[in-house]
Amino acid sequence: MLTSSFLRDKMELSPHSEHFRQPFFCLSLQMFGLTQQEFTCLCVCFALQLSVQQRVFNIANELLQTEKAYVSRLHLLDQVFCGRLMEEARARGSFPCEVVMGIFSNICSIYCFHQQFLLPALEKRMEEWDANPRIGDILQKLAPFLKMYGEYVKNFDTAMELVNTWMERSSQFKAIIHDIQKEEMCGNLTLQHHMLEPVQRIPRYELLLKDYLHRLPEDADDFKDAQKSLELIATAAEHSNAAIRKMERMRKLLKVYELLGGEEDIVNPTNELIKEGHILKLSAKNGTSQDRYLILFNDRLLYCVPKLRLIGQKFGVRARIDVDGMETSSINVPRTFLVSGKQRSLELQARTEEEKKDWIQVSFVHSSPQNCTELGKRAPTPIREKEVTLCMKCQEPFNSITKRRHHCKACGHVVCGKCSEFRARLLYDNNRANRVCIDCYTTLVGVPPSPASLTNSAQRRRSILEKQASVAAENSVLCSFLHHMEKGSGRGWQKAWFVIPENEPLVLYIYGAPQDVKAQRSIPLIGFEVSLPESCDRLERRYAFKMSQSHLTVYFSADGEELQRRWMEVLSRAGRGEEIPAHGPISEALEEEGEESTSLGEST
Repeated sequence: MLTSSFLRDKMELSPHSEHFRQPFFCLSLQMFGLTQQEFTCLCVCFALQLSVQQRVFNIANELLQTEKAYVSRLHLLDQVFCGRLMEEARARGSFPCEVVMGIFSNICSIYCFHQQFLLPALEKRMEEWDANPRIGDILQKLAPFLKMYGEYVKNFDTAMELVNTWMERSSQFKAIIHDIQKEEMCGNLTLQHHMLEPVQRIPRYELLLKDYLHRLPEDADDFKDAQKSLELIATAAEHSNAAIRKMERMRKLLKVYELLGGEEDIVNPTNELIKEGHILKLSAKNGTSQDRYLILFNDRLLYCVPKLRLIGQKFGVRARIDVDGMETSSINVPRTFLVSGKQRSLELQARTEEEKKDWIQVSFVHSSPQNCTELGKRAPTPIREKEVTLCMKCQEPFNSITKRRHHCKACGHVVCGKCSEFRARLLYDNNRANRVCIDCYTTLVGVPPSPASLTNSAQRRRSILEKQASVAAENSVLCSFLHHMEKGSGRGWQKAWFVIPENEPLVLYIYGAPQDVKAQRSIPLIGFEVSLPESCDRLERRYAFKMSQSHLTVYFSADGEELQRRWMEVLSRAGRGEEIPAHGPISEALEEEGEESTSLGEST
C-alpha cells in the first residue's frame, strides 16, 4: 500500500504530467502494483480526506476563537460593569447593591464556568489536535452546566427594566455606565447590547456543532460524543429560543432609541417595533410634500421630523398616535394613504405602491379590527393565512406541526391555538359557540377567561424559584437549617432552610421554611470558593464558614460541627463543578439535628 507521505508528494500530479513518463516514477508504480489510473484515484481520495479533516479542524478552531471573544465580553460584564457599579453601591450607597445584582443575575457564575472550565479545555485540546482530533467529549461533559443560562434568560426582562429605571433615577449610575461605554473595550456598544451576548451564545454552540457533525464522518471516533453533545445543547437552547426573539425585538428598539436621540421612552420589553421608514407628508393646505419618518409600534405610531445634526441622522417626535382606534385607508391618489387616529390625521405618500400596501396592511393588523358594538354581530373579513407568519396576539411564529394557524371567528385575526382556545357565542352564527381569541372573548363575555383556562400558559411562565421545599428535600444532595448573612448587605444573621436538589446539584435554594412552595432565592454554586472565616471577617458565631465568588461573599453558621463539615464539603465540590453523590440518610439526620436545635436558633 502507498504511504501517505508518498501520496502527499505526488497527489497533485495529473496522468499527463511529465513525471508519469519518468522511468523512476513508472518503476515505483510497478513496485506497488498500481496503474497510472489507480494511482490518480488514490490521490483524489487522499485529497478529499485531507479536505474533510481540514474543515473539521476549522470548525473546532472557530469554536475556540469565538469562545475567547465571548469570555472577554463576559469579563467586561462581570469585572468591569458589575464590578464598578457594585463598588460604587457599597462605598457611597448611590444606589442599592440589590439593583446591581438584579441586573447582572448569575453572570458571575457564567463567566467563571467559561473562563475556568470550557475555554481552558478547548485551548488544551486544540494544542494537541494532531494526536486527539475531537471536541465532542469536552462538550458532552460540560454541556449540562449550560442550564445555568436559564436563570439569566428568565431574568433578562427584569434586568433591562432595572437598567432603564436607574439610568433615569441615579445620575451616578448613569455616569458610570456612560464612562465605561466610552472605553475602547466596549466597541461603541451599549451595556444592553453586551447583555444580549449570553442569551445568544448557546444557539451559537448549536449551529457550530451541527456544522461539525455534518462534516464529520459517521465512523469517526468523535461522532457519537458530538451527537450526544448536540442533544444536550439543543435542550439548553430551548430555554433561550423564545428569549432570543424578544432580544432581537429589544435590539431594534435600542436602534430606534438612538435614532430618536434617547428622548422617547420606548426601550421596554412590552414594546415591539413593527415597521419604520421614510415617508412623505402631504400638506393639507397646498399639497406640497415634506420628508418625514414613521415608526410603528404595537401600541403607537410615532410621526417624526428630521433634526439637523453634524454626525448621524436624528429625528424628533412631532406626534404620537395611539394604535387603538387608528384607521389606515387608501385614497385615489398614486402611492398615497390616510392615517386617522385619536390624536391626529395624516395624509402620507410612499415611494412605491408596494410600500403603500405594506404600510396599510401592518397598520390594519395592529389596530383595532372592528367597533366593539359590531363584534360578533356580523361575520368578519378573515385575513389570508398565507399573509401572516406570526400569531397576531402572542407574536410567536407559526409552523406546520406545533403552532398551527386558526382564525378568530369574531375579529378575523390569524392566531395560534393557545391564543384561540376560548369559545364565545356569536349572533351572526345563530348564537352558537365559536373559537375566538382572548381579546374578543373578554369583550363578548364581559369578563376575562377563568384562571383554570390559562393553566398551561401559567405553567410555561412558572418561575425558576417555584420548587416546593418539601419535594426538593426528599430528593436532595443535602438539606438543613442554616443561619446566613451576606457581606456588605447591612443585614444581620437570618435563619433559613437550605436545599441542594439532586436534579440541580450545582444550585443552592434558600427557603423561609421546609414547607414553602417557592424559594426566596437561588444561588448557582459553580465558581464559588468555600473556606472557614478569617479574623478580619469578625464573626462571633460558632461553626461558621463562608463561600466567596468575585463580588459576592455569603457567611453561614451551622448548628453543629458535623453539619458544618458536610455543607463545606458539598459546597466545595459544587464550586469546582464536580459530581456530588446524594446522601439521603445524612440529610435526614441533619434535618433532625436542625429541628432539635430550632429553639436555640430562633433566639439568636
